[in-house]
Amino acid sequence: MIAFLKGFVEEIEEGKVYLDVQGVGYGIEVSSQTIAQLKEGIEVKLLVHHHITDSDERLFGFYTKQEKQLFEKLITVKGVGPKSGITIVSGLPAEHLVRAISTKDAASLSKVPGIGKKTAERIILELKDKLGEEVGVAGGVPASGGSTSDEVASALESLGFKKTEAETAALKALQEEEIKTVPAAIKKALSYLNK
Repeated sequence: MIAFLKGFVEEIEEGKVYLDVQGVGYGIEVSSQTIAQLKEGIEVKLLVHHHITDSDERLFGFYTKQEKQLFEKLITVKGVGPKSGITIVSGLPAEHLVRAISTKDAASLSKVPGIGKKTAERIILELKDKLGEEVGVAGGVPASGGSTSDEVASALESLGFKKTEAETAALKALQEEEIKTVPAAIKKALSYLNK
């Protein structure tokens, strides 16, 4: 069982990243939240869920422990497989998902592409009591509180930028009208920082 992979990002595609781990290439399916943290050529450690069936083997990679734990809880829900699980964690940041499930907010979950009202209600029913503290705070971001700008700045700091420049870029990115999600804000902030 593969628990994590540490290597260089060789290539990034939509929903997938290729990691060079000491000369061996791994194709890892990832969420848009994780992709927002990656750049070709950088060294990264991805936490891995190794999914094995009779006919297939797939690797799902996560930048944060919180996102991985949430994905693993989601795929225990009847009718939610790994493909749906990765779609769900792509659709909303982990702390927003935890909040939506614990507050029984089916409307927010239904906004994720491919998740209908019934699936959203089933996720809430099966997980509302199972999302313990470890999922709510494991990524370093509490399930409630913590502003979006703090989240974006924190992500930029983890990429090696100084705290002050990360905070400035995060605030500037979030003032853009078209920025609606954390990954989009991170990408925009990176475009300011890499000028």
